Amino acid sequence: MPSHKIPTMLLKRKKEGKTDYKNRLGLLKGRTPRLTVRKFNKNIIAQIITYNPTGDIVVAEAHSKELEKFGWKNSRNNVPASYLVGLLLSKKSKQKEAILDVGLQKPTKGSRIYSLLKGCVDGGMQIPHDESVLPAKERILGKHIQGKDIEKDFNTVKEKIIKS
Repeated sequence: MPSHKIPTMLLKRKKEGKTDYKNRLGLLKGRTPRLTVRKFNKNIIAQIITYNPTGDIVVAEAHSKELEKFGWKNSRNNVPASYLVGLLLSKKSKQKEAILDVGLQKPTKGSRIYSLLKGCVDGGMQIPHDESVLPAKERILGKHIQGKDIEKDFNTVKEKIIKS
């Protein structure tokens, strides 16, 4: 009997907990570009990705470090910053429709992931979602952050992104 080998890369990524192939296949079958959100210690990255048999293609990307060009001086890894990254991504992207792909991250109601989603939606993108998971306006404006009044900076940067 011939033995059929399964590509080791598939098993390796699954074993390392890097890819949920069942979820990925479901997203790819829809043929809609994916909005991926990746959180790091100091930054947030959002990408619009389309499927290609030879490898996924990044159509548009926004990084929280880019907010500094617009005058953002606060943390690049909080709810207001993630909203601004989403808004920036929607302005950069030619794609106006996508589906949220959080990967293996645990989606929590009102989190940075959903703040970024809200920024994309406010920027004009069509992304299916439930309104109940989006953060409150006070959280998006940063009123929950103690010791800092970032609402003025937030509004200034938001206006600059919209005008760009």
